[in-house]
Parts: sequence; C-alpha cells; structure tokens
Amino acid sequence: MTHDSVGVAVAQFAPAASTSANLDVIGGLARTAAGRGARVVVFPEYSSYFVDPFDASLAANAEDVDGPFVTALVALAAELDVVLVAGLLERADDGRRVRNTVVTVGAGGIQAVYRKLHLYDAFGQRESDWIQPGEIAPPETFVVDGLRFGLMTCYDLRFPEVARTLADAGTDVVLVPAEWVRGPLKEHHWRTLLQARAIENTMFVAAADHPPPLGVGHSLVVDPQGVVVATVGTTTDVAVAHLDAEAVARVRRVNPALELRRFRVTPR
Repeated sequence: MTHDSVGVAVAQFAPAASTSANLDVIGGLARTAAGRGARVVVFPEYSSYFVDPFDASLAANAEDVDGPFVTALVALAAELDVVLVAGLLERADDGRRVRNTVVTVGAGGIQAVYRKLHLYDAFGQRESDWIQPGEIAPPETFVVDGLRFGLMTCYDLRFPEVARTLADAGTDVVLVPAEWVRGPLKEHHWRTLLQARAIENTMFVAAADHPPPLGVGHSLVVDPQGVVVATVGTTTDVAVAHLDAEAVARVRRVNPALELRRFRVTPR
C-alpha cells in the first residue's frame, strides 16, 4: 500500500427481508473494511431489502432516497470516515413498482444516485414486472482521494456501452452492486464480463454480489489490465484492494484504446 493508493472494499452479504437486519450486517462489514484501510465500501444490489421471489412487499418496503435506510448509511459513513455505496429499494412513481437504485453516501450526505437502466428480463426472470427502469441521464460520479468513481448495477454489466459512458465521464473506477443470479455458466459470465469491462475501458472495476444460494458470490476488484486483485469466495465477507491512483493513466499510456476508437455511444 502506497501513500497515494485508495482502499476500496467489496462487501458481500445476502440482504434479507428486513432493513434493520441488513443495516446490522452492513455496519459490521463496513467496520471490518474500514479497519483494513478501505475508504470506499461497496455493498450489493438490494442491500436495503430483498425477497425471493419478488412480491408486493417490495413496494411496501421501498423508501425515498432521503429515507431511514440512507440516513443510517450517512451516520455510519460519518462514524467510520468512509464512503458507502449500496443498493436501495426506492419508491417509484406508480406505487406498484419500485426503483432499483444505488446510493453513494459520505459523512456529508448523498454524493451520487444511480437508477438501474437495464432490467433483468432474461434467463427466465422478469424484473420489469416489479421495477421501474432508470432514466437515461449523464453519469453521476464522485471523487475520493483523487480517484473518480462511477456506478452501474448488475445486469448493466452485459451492456458494454454503460461502462463506456462512464469512461467518457472521466471515471477511474466503476462500482457494480449486483445480485448476479446463479445458473449454468453464470459465474463464468460474471468474472469474464467484469474483467472485459476493465480491460476495454482501461479502468478499475469493483463488484459486490449476493453469496449463494441465490447469487454466485465471488465479489471482486479488477485492475485496468483485467487482473483480479482482491476477491471474496462464497461467504459473507469483505475484500479490500488498495488502488494506485496513477495506475489508470499508466495503463492508458501503453494501451490508448479509448483514444483510438472510432465510435461514440448514443442513447437509443
């Protein structure tokens, strides 16, 4: 660890159908991560509330972005002097569906909000029955100790243009809260796609998943050359990587792929 590195932790746990229970787990994992030098701690998708299969309790347990779950995260961030990133079940417009939202909070409050763009209507699932998709908007990013961080969620990983728009917004590290559902080849897809997004955009990627039996686990941090530098197996745990703030620029000098491309991303 050097003086100009930034500690980033991926915190893996299985959110339950109890916001208070989830906050207890988040608190323990955040303290462990902070004790190991993390400045940014990433938690999974649906960290505030999760039930499988989805049912009407989603809407009943959805909160506003400034509601009690995020308020508790802000207090925890202030206590530990860290930045916390976590999935929030946010109230939507129609009272039936909810928003799949990721919030970033520090001691001073909310720093970024991202609402999942691509819903998981695949592999036999229909997330759009329950979730309202996010609006296409300029990426919200935040800076910690000289590194710029951007957000995406789970299924967004299968759409390379999401990470590319984050790269265009100056992002050094993409954070990916996820509930990557288990199934044939799904662990292979998870790791391959995370490494591909890092390699093609020459930036760090850090992803936090639910552990088995529902998720694949294997939360990890990948460097700008696609090398896994920290990982969790299939348990509830944290992994911390100390990211070199100069690594992105160094890799891009050798591999200027972003500069050499001939296409841009435009909304559909």
